[in-house]
Amino acid sequence: MNDLKLIVMDNIKEVGLEIDEFLKKMNRNDKTYIMDVNCIRFNNGEGKVSIEETTRDKDVFILSDVGNYSITYDMHGMKVPMGPDEHFQDIKRAVSALSGYARRITVIMPLLYQSRQDKRKGKESLDCATALQELERLNIQHIITFDCHERKVANAIPNLPFENFYPTNIILEELIESEDIIDNLLVISPDMGAMERARYYADMLSSDVGMFYKRRDLTKIVNGKNPIVEHAYMGADVKDRNVLVVDDMIASGASMIEVGEKLRERGAKKIFFITTFSLFTEGIDVFKDAYKKKYFDKLYTTNLTYIPKNYSKCKWLHIVNCSKRIAEIIDYIHEGKSLKKIVHGNDKIIELLNKNKKD
Repeated sequence: MNDLKLIVMDNIKEVGLEIDEFLKKMNRNDKTYIMDVNCIRFNNGEGKVSIEETTRDKDVFILSDVGNYSITYDMHGMKVPMGPDEHFQDIKRAVSALSGYARRITVIMPLLYQSRQDKRKGKESLDCATALQELERLNIQHIITFDCHERKVANAIPNLPFENFYPTNIILEELIESEDIIDNLLVISPDMGAMERARYYADMLSSDVGMFYKRRDLTKIVNGKNPIVEHAYMGADVKDRNVLVVDDMIASGASMIEVGEKLRERGAKKIFFITTFSLFTEGIDVFKDAYKKKYFDKLYTTNLTYIPKNYSKCKWLHIVNCSKRIAEIIDYIHEGKSLKKIVHGNDKIIELLNKNKKD
């Protein structure tokens, strides 16, 4: 493990430090794997990444949370928040700073840059595919992400390993251990796009599955999207049932909350939102208000993208820590082990389900 190194960008420091600690424990080592790296910003807004130690023949993993909006810099006397474009540019700077000396470069973006811009409708930019191709041209050897919005985007880089992991098992483990909801359970997809994910949850929990269909006004575009006109439900009766509403991402949360409202109107017993990424683009007040109105009971999400620390104090928000899973992935890849156990490891969930049935 002496040649394993981590470049932890400023936007993922807390998670990076946890990953470093897990790697130390796994390998019985007390020396940090994190490299000394400076991300520099000049007063005109231009940036530079400088690596302060040798990279020759190292197996380097670059970690970055492109969704972190808490990082700021000074430009022309103004405080400017960094957006996804700037975070991605810093990833490319870090790759460039390695100067071709590293033995292997792996980029870990838990939230894939521009993942929602994965297909073209008319004369639109195809940003996700373009970004992946940029990394490929910089001669990285591996890309790792979580719960990619559309896995087919990997077709843009057919010769570059693209690993898309799901935190489903970790979320389910904490859900089963924390909530008494296994009996009379129903899994709901909030739209057609999340149906495959909902079916996976339903299969794991041996439950039925339903779906809401989003009818949109295709004549208008509001905040970059066609506004939703109606949520129509298709599936089994939800009355007196515990419901899991499953999706990959919550942006403003308006759509998910409306689904919760519709389920409550139909008589659902408990309603849990489950999502890998909670962006809270409109702030948290809409969720506070929805919780007061009893549109949902709890939101399960992960630490795979930035969530303000004060949000974690909300009793309706449960943040599942995935740092250990990332450390395991890094360790397995570095050692050349099969990732099958991580991808398909559902033994603990089956054990927990059987225990709940006996109790």
